[in-house]
Amino acid sequence: MDNTFSSYKIDDRSLIAFIKREIHNLALQLGFTPHRAAETDIIVAELTSNLIKYANGGELLYRAHLDGEYNAIEIYCLDNGDGFENLTKIMNDGYSSSNTLGHGLGSIKRLSNDFQIYSMKDWGCVQYVKICEKPDYQPQALQSGLNHMEIALNYPGEKVCGDGYYIKQTRKGFQIFVGDGLGHGENAYEAVQMAIKAFRQSIEFEPAELLREIHAKVKKSRGLVATIVSVDYNAEVWNICGIGNINTRIYNGLENKTYTPYNGIIGHNIPRTLNSTIVPYKKHQIIIMHSDGLRTRWNLNDLTSILKQNPGIIGAAIFKENIRGTDDATILVGKII
Repeated sequence: MDNTFSSYKIDDRSLIAFIKREIHNLALQLGFTPHRAAETDIIVAELTSNLIKYANGGELLYRAHLDGEYNAIEIYCLDNGDGFENLTKIMNDGYSSSNTLGHGLGSIKRLSNDFQIYSMKDWGCVQYVKICEKPDYQPQALQSGLNHMEIALNYPGEKVCGDGYYIKQTRKGFQIFVGDGLGHGENAYEAVQMAIKAFRQSIEFEPAELLREIHAKVKKSRGLVATIVSVDYNAEVWNICGIGNINTRIYNGLENKTYTPYNGIIGHNIPRTLNSTIVPYKKHQIIIMHSDGLRTRWNLNDLTSILKQNPGIIGAAIFKENIRGTDDATILVGKII
């Protein structure tokens, strides 16, 4: 199943029927019952019509996703409208601000398996919706470790994404890979997938050594940039090493630090000396990694209470404000719990 999202700019009501049909057909392909697909239609109609009525348009991202044993559709809805002042009030089923029937956001929450929303006055809104084929399915909450979400988007017009990410569990903890194949399209996709395969198969813990292994195995590709993070639970440390322009930032409360990668291209030329940066690993930290499809001059402290939100909402907020639109774009956000 492809991990990338499809994207539609919604600036005209005529697009709503088309997008509803696309997502409805996807739901049926994933094994949703006709009734569950019809509930999906209601959610999509509400999200898209709200973009037109209240935000003068916005963007809808969606993908098929396997959640545990069940297929799901994930949707992000992003806008630069006026925002909401009282989210608690508008979440009530039956509330309406425009003298309509008032199905509203309350119905989206009721019909979906997960619904999250973040808004700020004069900033706009980001919404996340997960619709599983089984209406009452609720995944088990993590007791400890990494709670994470990712958003990946192809360069406009491309069928594959030249960015890639992978998270794997190790005997010491876990490892994260985020990479960006040079350029975009098939050759970039091939390079990053070769790197992910090497990453998955390796038993090496140290990110610097892992990058050397990957470098040796992708020399026949176009090449890529990548950062790898390894967490050791017992030592309570992050080990971070990157080559090229993957942006990596860790938040400790309101304080944050960006970790600078080495110059080079994996598969072509990498530094002779590579050393991992060691950082204390603590509960409640947030790690954010993204490709250069997103601008780097963002600050979560500018967004009221955003650090309390789930990883998907945090990623979507950064994505909304910083997407360049000139390359593939990927962001991974993880919260330590």
